[in-house]
Amino acid sequence: MFKQRVTETAFTHADADSEGEEEDSFATGITKIGHLMGTDNVTELKGKENKSQWKAFIEDISVLQWVLSFLFLGTACLLFMIYLMFTSLWLIPTLYFFWQIYDWHTPERGGRRTKFVRNWEVWKHYRDYFPVKLVKTAELNPNKNYIMGCHPHGIMCVGAFSCFSTDRNGFKETFPGIRPTLAILAGLFRLPLFREYILSAGLLPVSKESLDYLLSRTGVGNAVIIIIGGAEESLTSSSGVNTVVMKHRKGFVRLALEHGADLVPVYSFGENELFPQVVLSEGSMGRRLQALFKQIMGFAPCLFTGGRWLLLPYRRPVTTVVGSPITVPQVDSPSQEQVDHYHSLYMKALTELFHQHKTNYGLADTHKLRFI
Repeated sequence: MFKQRVTETAFTHADADSEGEEEDSFATGITKIGHLMGTDNVTELKGKENKSQWKAFIEDISVLQWVLSFLFLGTACLLFMIYLMFTSLWLIPTLYFFWQIYDWHTPERGGRRTKFVRNWEVWKHYRDYFPVKLVKTAELNPNKNYIMGCHPHGIMCVGAFSCFSTDRNGFKETFPGIRPTLAILAGLFRLPLFREYILSAGLLPVSKESLDYLLSRTGVGNAVIIIIGGAEESLTSSSGVNTVVMKHRKGFVRLALEHGADLVPVYSFGENELFPQVVLSEGSMGRRLQALFKQIMGFAPCLFTGGRWLLLPYRRPVTTVVGSPITVPQVDSPSQEQVDHYHSLYMKALTELFHQHKTNYGLADTHKLRFI
């Protein structure tokens, strides 16, 4: 049996204003407030129970800025720098571009995270909006390195971002001595200004050069978090669907063998419930266009909407469960047979993790995990 411990900080809801307000009066007002806010979804508003209006508003703004950053900030930074080139301030982007060229390889050399960005107060409100919780099922030895495969991708990787790219979900307290690093699309680190932001949050490119350096040149106690299914998996994200793309995703296993890094399965329950998405059928023209866009740009153009304001995700709990490590030997040149063996062990461990915890975090016992 797994030993489970839920991070205490994930349950913290600051500025709760339950004093002077009866629970029944809140419940009777939910429907009316829902109409005023442009939603009839009662579940959407239950997350605001025991919170002041100000706290709920701050949470909304915290999540909204993150969604806008996820969707537009990189492009906005690039366009802004190009615009400055044609103004009297052209010297600023010129100097910056020289700096970026000089600093070009920093993302592949361990990056430069800062506690300042990872500890922003906004990430606490972001966490509380859903809320996001981190669940520990086994100890991680700080004298080893780990590769964590996180599933599913969902639309915006809410669980992975909150738990591994901020210090507001209690990862350091839950896994003492372990330093988490979320690996994301390498092309994002070429965007001016935006690269400084994501580097300061401790994110690194999901490239072999970057991960090789982290696992071989920065000591022990590192946990590299990889969203195994990537952009392709985001296209399968849908409420009530538990599909992960990994049958042919074996590069992370080979990397683990080359560095002797233990494999750890991670599943974020509730990730697929946050954004309704129009899932196009396989073989359709729309799906082929999505696949072509993903091939060219590196990310998939999902057709989704949010709840209020069409951008905010629904207030659904997201629980990121970290499984037990799978011991992996170090092999300089692993054979395909070895890679297949540990890939099979990983898929089995992920399946067991899913079925052991699914009923605790909102899924019915009949739910299955599907691999494609």
